[in-house]
Amino acid sequence: MTNRLAAFRQKLEGRVDLAFLPLGSTDLHYAAGLARDIPKYGVTLHPGDWLEGAWVAPGHPPVLALPRMTAEFGGRGAPEGVALRVLGDWDDPAKLVAEILAAFRLPAKPRIAVSERAHADSLIQLQALLPDATFVSATSILRELRLIKSPEEIALMREAGRRTEAAFAEVLPKLRFGMTELDVVAEVDYQMKRQDSLGPTFTTTLYNTGPAHPLMLGRRLDSWKRKIGPGVSVLFDFGASHQGLCYDYGRTVSFGAPSAAQIRVHGLVMQAQRAGIAALKVGATCESVDALARQVILDAGLGAGFRHRLGHGIGWDVHEPPFLTRGDATVLQEGMMFTVEPSILQDDGASARTEDVVVVRPGGGERLTEGFQDLLVVDR
Repeated sequence: MTNRLAAFRQKLEGRVDLAFLPLGSTDLHYAAGLARDIPKYGVTLHPGDWLEGAWVAPGHPPVLALPRMTAEFGGRGAPEGVALRVLGDWDDPAKLVAEILAAFRLPAKPRIAVSERAHADSLIQLQALLPDATFVSATSILRELRLIKSPEEIALMREAGRRTEAAFAEVLPKLRFGMTELDVVAEVDYQMKRQDSLGPTFTTTLYNTGPAHPLMLGRRLDSWKRKIGPGVSVLFDFGASHQGLCYDYGRTVSFGAPSAAQIRVHGLVMQAQRAGIAALKVGATCESVDALARQVILDAGLGAGFRHRLGHGIGWDVHEPPFLTRGDATVLQEGMMFTVEPSILQDDGASARTEDVVVVRPGGGERLTEGFQDLLVVDR
């Protein structure tokens, strides 16, 4: 992590005078190893928490600023080579930040890089302290380092995939007719935690369709109540976290013996994924990979059911640029990682999806999970 922080400071040279990476952000986790937690639904505030994060500038030691509650109850400390400043409960956060800024000896009109996921409160307070500053994205600078994954990162992602697929293997024998979607989602999340994952990298989602069982998008509380029975295709979308890396995984399960239509759409999705993985090679473009995989489904006359891009960059976030989609002409380089996730979603008919994380290689993509390629069936 120290090497990443040093590399980031070098990236700042000649571009910005100071960067702020908030605690709890992917940027700070990647750069300095200060781990994120599973996000909360509501906000829990501490006095002065707008300042918590790392302040990084070329030619100066980084500073980590934390409110006392975060430092003490959160068990937070500074990594090696990073100075720690703690805000007391009754101290003035603006005064502490002004002292930190003064030590960096900023120019009269500084350029300040701020993480794209920093709270607006942090930026508002910084604007008050530095009214002549220009603000730019720190995340875009860090993405220059994050784009190509190291062998160590790929190994961590492979392990995240192993844990994700192991959780799925535990879920499958527990599936029964009459389960609700909530029953299944809860079991998936539980099994990921049993695999020593901190938890899901995004909200575990099922897309269920079948005769008299229409696709229900954007109505999670309603869909969770529905019981799943014969004739329904259940499309899984979930992933486990592991040491900062985020997995994203999908498979299709038929409740009851699959119909000819279910078998057909699943076969097309798997064929499209194979085409996309084979095309994910050094020198190709993102949009060309999407087009090659999409053509399989278009040729079968079901293009309207493939409603989204083929995939997205992935790593320290679930979705990272670039994207496997029309209009993205990014040239692929070895070590980039993407999801390859074709699907056919039909509102009240047969549907299927599959998803794996794939590494760009010279001769085509290297998938990191390979199990459960066949259409899976629940028969009781």
